[in-house]
Amino acid sequence: MLQKAYFGAGCFWGVEDKFQNLDGVYEAISGYSGGKTLNPTYKEVCSGETGHAEVVKVLYDDNKISFKELLDYFFSIHNCTLLNRQGPDIGSNYRSVVFYSNSSEQDIIMHKIEELKSNGLKVATEVLDFKTFYEAEEYHQDYYLKNKL
Repeated sequence: MLQKAYFGAGCFWGVEDKFQNLDGVYEAISGYSGGKTLNPTYKEVCSGETGHAEVVKVLYDDNKISFKELLDYFFSIHNCTLLNRQGPDIGSNYRSVVFYSNSSEQDIIMHKIEELKSNGLKVATEVLDFKTFYEAEEYHQDYYLKNKL
């Protein structure tokens, strides 16, 4: 059965590309989440005024890959110690953020963060209760694939 998970780790183009190449992932979709503005546009999100982050919705088969495995992968593909930035991208829309949809996911996330902290990392990743996801404009979907980056 397909499940959904939501991760923000900087620019969603690269995050989407990385997740959609995992075995067990059916689809990864770029979008926005974590803010207050309804139906935000890319320009609005980039302004920093919406509270949204660039996020990827991951549709996955939990018989092939678990939420914990996705979470471990999420932490392996970005620098979770940086606040409001990844690489050259700076702003709250590029923050490290993971969303939970139930208490089991929340427990898995908190356990992972405690594990990282016990290894000396100062984790800046925000943990939020999932509310809503707004799909990004079409030109953002499969950006790496379309532009052969």
